[in-house]
Amino acid sequence: MHLRHLLVAVLALAAIAVTSTPAVANPFAKGPDPTASFVRAGQGPYGVTAVRVTDAASNSFGTGMIWRPVTTTGEKFGIIAMAPGFLEDTTATSWLGQKLASNGFVVMAFNTNTPFDQPPARGKALLAALDHMKVAASTVNIVDPTRQAVIGHSMGGGGTLTAAKARPSLKAAIGLASWHTDGTWPEITTPNLQIGVADDVIAPTFMHVIPFYNSIPATTPKAYLEYGSGSHFATNSYTPRNMATVLSWVKRFVDNDTRYSQFICPGPSALTSGEFSVYRSSCPF
Repeated sequence: MHLRHLLVAVLALAAIAVTSTPAVANPFAKGPDPTASFVRAGQGPYGVTAVRVTDAASNSFGTGMIWRPVTTTGEKFGIIAMAPGFLEDTTATSWLGQKLASNGFVVMAFNTNTPFDQPPARGKALLAALDHMKVAASTVNIVDPTRQAVIGHSMGGGGTLTAAKARPSLKAAIGLASWHTDGTWPEITTPNLQIGVADDVIAPTFMHVIPFYNSIPATTPKAYLEYGSGSHFATNSYTPRNMATVLSWVKRFVDNDTRYSQFICPGPSALTSGEFSVYRSSCPF
């Protein structure tokens, strides 16, 4: 064979080898390819069981509830802790429990030791809840302790900032109408989503959520979503707009599932229009 023909044959074989090499699958990706209607509904492919958490579980939080996916395949799931706000109980965030668990997360909502706990105490409670899920008899065999996230409403949202600062290894932090007396968080490297409400008089966005977002470094994946109308409690129950961005954020950063990037980058216009007045982010991520 002439040298020229030999070289052509070698190059052709190399091209076949390159093009036939399968892509490495994301071991954390779960569920079908998402659509706008899927993320807005939020109901995933897993069955869900609920387990009560007693007051004796930790000195840092009170009673609670854990939602976990039903699985028999040895799968491991990321874990999410959720904190309520001032004078609130688990109902402030529990609407997310079953939905997120059905999408492949172990989720815990808890009551604080007292309804007056300030954001730093709620941040400590969030981290304690994550640590509890790692060792709880009902979840220890299905959690992936390397993939943790926190969600909170109002002072609980402020607690997510405290938690993210204290534990930079968190994969995601989400604040719902967050409230905190500290408005600057340049230390945060955890992917951070802040959702505010334009009409909020308890945690006005210009005093709380916007300064939080602005102070987080641009090098940190972050987004600020503002509802054009609604009260401080607009995020305390299921609505399609509440579900879509929260689910997309934890899927993208806890599961590293880039299929969900389309719903948060460049923004929620990919979901629907007219429900949001502002969306800012550090896209691309």
